[in-house]
Amino acid sequence: MLITMINNTKRFIGIVPIVAIALLPMFMAAPSYGKKATGIIKIGLPQEPKTLNIWLASDRWSRRILSLMYQPLYTREPETLKLIPWLAEKDPVFEPETLSYTIKIRPAKWSDGSELTAEDVAFTGRIIKEFRIPRHFSKWKFIKKIETPDKYTVKFYLDKPMAIFLTRTLITPIVSKKEWLSIVEEARNSEKPLTTLRNKKIKNPISSGPFVFKEWKQGAYLFVQKNKHFFGTGKKIHGRLLGPFLDGIIFRFFGTADAAILAIQKGSIDMFWWGIQSGYMDDLKESPDIRLFANERSALYYMGFNVRKPPFDDVNLRQAVATLIDKDFIISRILQGYGEKMISVVPTGNRFWHLKEVSDYGEGLSRKERIKKAYTILLKSGYTWEVPPVDNNGGVTPGKKIRMPDGQPMKKFTILTPPADYDPLRAMSGIFIQEWLREMGIPASAKPMSFGALLQQVKVRREFDSFILAYGRLSLDPDWIRYFFHSAQDKKQGGNKSGYHNPDFDRIADLSARTVNREERQKQIHEMQKMILRDVPFIPLYNPILIEAVRKDGFTGWVETLEGIGNIWSFCELKPK
Repeated sequence: MLITMINNTKRFIGIVPIVAIALLPMFMAAPSYGKKATGIIKIGLPQEPKTLNIWLASDRWSRRILSLMYQPLYTREPETLKLIPWLAEKDPVFEPETLSYTIKIRPAKWSDGSELTAEDVAFTGRIIKEFRIPRHFSKWKFIKKIETPDKYTVKFYLDKPMAIFLTRTLITPIVSKKEWLSIVEEARNSEKPLTTLRNKKIKNPISSGPFVFKEWKQGAYLFVQKNKHFFGTGKKIHGRLLGPFLDGIIFRFFGTADAAILAIQKGSIDMFWWGIQSGYMDDLKESPDIRLFANERSALYYMGFNVRKPPFDDVNLRQAVATLIDKDFIISRILQGYGEKMISVVPTGNRFWHLKEVSDYGEGLSRKERIKKAYTILLKSGYTWEVPPVDNNGGVTPGKKIRMPDGQPMKKFTILTPPADYDPLRAMSGIFIQEWLREMGIPASAKPMSFGALLQQVKVRREFDSFILAYGRLSLDPDWIRYFFHSAQDKKQGGNKSGYHNPDFDRIADLSARTVNREERQKQIHEMQKMILRDVPFIPLYNPILIEAVRKDGFTGWVETLEGIGNIWSFCELKPK
């Protein structure tokens, strides 16, 4: 059975890059800026951006384009991941008496030549609060007022201490008051202010970043060129000399990974800004013109339980399931080695907040040893079997018909997963987990479901037993742990999918949100991770390694960090060969 499943796994993820001739015009059509345009890099995106309106942009493709234009006060240094001044000139100055932070901004200009001032920063925060802009409002709602003593100084007054002010509020992209004031006034006077604000079509964003918008041919490409007014040009920030040294970037859109892989092999693009699936890896490794980068992701792929009802309202059963899941097998056979095992919910790449030196439930155990350990956990908790998975002599045998501690047969339950054509890794993980549980006589059944329907089932209707989902780009500030597991979030559309309730967790989680001291907060975040490990509302499974491909013959200066080489540092340091 397992051999058949392994072969099925290879069939799912071992994709042969074949592309139809009909796809060629899609990525061959692109602007030509002369034979000497060696300073223009060509980057492939799997999908086309949906908008240039920063307040509407929820898709990653729009955000990637806009990240080259709208800049934050602070950004993360690529090696240590610490926040460092970007548009800001220095670290914030805290005044405990007034619960305020004062920030000096560096001399900077917008791409139209106008000065970027503290008024732009204050304006950005005020419209987020006024319109309660999704994805941003939660990071600004606790700010009582914003003052601008002079054009280079902005002062934030908080209602209460909030840790995320330093780690999330201050990385919000800043917009130009000059560009947005008339749009904001129009929105205020409309019947639906937020909708009007977000639906405004922005044709030519004013940029403070290294690049400015130039041209967008729908369905084919988007072109940005060097911003001659970029504040970082020629300066060293955190010891790094910034450009940009590129004349521009052409983003090309590909409907399939096959087309993008063929394009990079042929030299039609210099980089594919997306993770490479393992099925393409052998061909790309053999190409002398391709370089592959491997970096950790800030992601969590996990199995979740509905702890509101049987059978997973019993922590002993959840611990037994965690013991039976062989994550090393998942990494080696399903991910084909391109991933790392997760024990705690915080990824290892998030080094400061990750809980180290903890053991997994089945760490180092063989298949038979896992079954014996899980059997012991359940036997002590009152579970019985018609045929136990461990006989009187200690031998392992297929278990049959497990009974709950009250003597009733355990009802069949499902493990919901995305379909294989959406994510073969999660789909196949569900199938293997199903088989590992059935070996114990536990009546599990993996059920693929369209991704949208799966989310409706889990987040809205909350009609499920267990599921396998993922968070693909977690904030480096771990306040999301509070959101995922706090009992106040156990509501429809809330963050607490599992229905986990623990008063001690809630207390520490609330305290961590108000703790500004980084070291004290680290202890609290670590304690929260220990509770999740013990109570198992989630089982962290794996974190895929992000593999990215570039041409060797085009550009140098790629900067590696958590979440790969597609970052602001790379685009400020890349140079033509």
